[in-house]
Formats: sequence, C-alpha cells, structure tokens
Amino acid sequence: MLSFFTFIKDLGTIRKTLLLAVSLFILGGVAGWIGTGSLQELLNEQLKGISRISGDLRESSHPQWSFFVFIFLNNSIKSVVIIFLGALFGILPAFFLLVNGAVIGYLIHLSAIQGQDLFTLIVKGLLPHGIIEIPAIIIACAFGLKFGGKAVSALLGAGSRNAGNKEAWSIFMRQTITASVWIVILLLIAAIIESTITFSLLS
Repeated sequence: MLSFFTFIKDLGTIRKTLLLAVSLFILGGVAGWIGTGSLQELLNEQLKGISRISGDLRESSHPQWSFFVFIFLNNSIKSVVIIFLGALFGILPAFFLLVNGAVIGYLIHLSAIQGQDLFTLIVKGLLPHGIIEIPAIIIACAFGLKFGGKAVSALLGAGSRNAGNKEAWSIFMRQTITASVWIVILLLIAAIIESTITFSLLS
C-alpha cells in the first residue's frame, strides 16, 4: 500500500491532472516573469517575507538545523494539507501552484534585471533541492486538483451512490495517503539538501 512502486503506479492514474498541475505552475512562472502592477507588489511582499524568515534563521544559534526544520515542516505540512483542501473544488491547489510558480519566475527575472549571476541562482540556489522539492509540491497539488474534480463530480451527481463509486473513492483516498507519505519523504530529502548543500553553495 505504501510502497514506492505503488506511489509511482498511482501517479499514472492522474496523468492528466499532473499535466494540468505542471501547466499551472509554468503559467504562474510566466506571470511572475512579466508581472507588473499589483501582481508585482504581491510578489515583492512574498520575497520580502521569505527574506525576513531567511535572515532570522541565519541569525539563530544553529542556522543549518534551523533551516532544515523550517523548510521541512513548512513544505511537508503545506503539501499534505493542500491535497485534502483540494476537496474545496481544487481552488487552493491551483492558487498554490500559480503563486509558487510566480514567485520563482519573478525572482529569476528580478535577478536578471539586477545583473545578478543567474548560474549561481539557478544551478546553486534552486537546482540541488528544487529538482526534488518542486516535483513533490506539483504532485501534491495534482492530487489536490484530482480531489477537487471528484468533489465537483459528486456534487453534480456525476458519480451516483453505487458500489462502484464508493470503491473508486476508497481507492482514491488510499492513493492520497500513499502520496502523502512519499511526498513527505521526498520533501525530507529536499530539506536535507537545501539546508546542507544549497546552504553551503550560497554561503
């Protein structure tokens, strides 16, 4: 039930939703890159918040440990919660994808405008942990979007209260539990990398 093979197999059952999640993330990235006006102000506030937290963590007695604990708990809790909040018609997972994509797109564009070294930002600052963290978050949101789609179908009566529909819900809920476990494991690995390798590369 909780094996990695089962997790990978489950991903195959939500291929279309995964594609939608990736598309929303990319759309957010594009919006962040070209963002102006109120969107730019929103993203600036997001980056200021991240910068303040980062500064506080760096000033702690054990910065790397503080980074690890914060990153892991922040990402894992949000990712698991977003799966089940997807039941609210998939609105929150979609918003989460757009905002996270926009923050990354805006950060890269802002760095380029300011003449900063994009190689350092992307290859050293984002890639080591992001290659695991970003897919894990997208997968979490994809399950959230799937949850929302099933909730809408149930509300509209597309899924009648028969044995087959109950079984489909049972299978999906099992998939969300398996996904939650492996997403947390992946984010644990990403947090270890970010608080050690990424931290060292950017220090």
